Amino acid sequence: MPTHPNSHRLRYGRHSENGRAYLITTVIHARQPIFSDWRLGRLVVAELRRAHESGLVNSIAWVVMPDHFHWLMQLHDSNLGSVIGATKARSTQSVNKMIGRHGPLWQTSYHDRAIRDGEDLLPFARYIVTNPLRAGLVEKIGDYPLWDASWL
Repeated sequence: MPTHPNSHRLRYGRHSENGRAYLITTVIHARQPIFSDWRLGRLVVAELRRAHESGLVNSIAWVVMPDHFHWLMQLHDSNLGSVIGATKARSTQSVNKMIGRHGPLWQTSYHDRAIRDGEDLLPFARYIVTNPLRAGLVEKIGDYPLWDASWL
């Protein structure tokens, strides 16, 4: 199994700023397409919604792909690492329980991109929701079950 010798470098310079929008990407361990089964993907969706409904973030757009997810959100009164860590931990517990597996589900880190003040969020949201189209998973975005955007 390949290691990810530079994944620790994703943490360098990471800073949480309340009110800031972030584009988050996190990947399944060994890029296994676990969420090809959309029922398992719905467990991740539940955790993204939990973070939103609890007021930790404002979810702007997200998509759960077979082996990763993208999440455009604005941070509220919370720490980016804590929100992502809790989301990944709870989704791991749910998925492992549902399919009777043990061990890590996600790679240890995640990629974040802080969105600059005044930067238009729409291109980021479009990138996220059209990911299944670009991957050839569907011909129309409405056919893909694991995405949402606040503008809908």
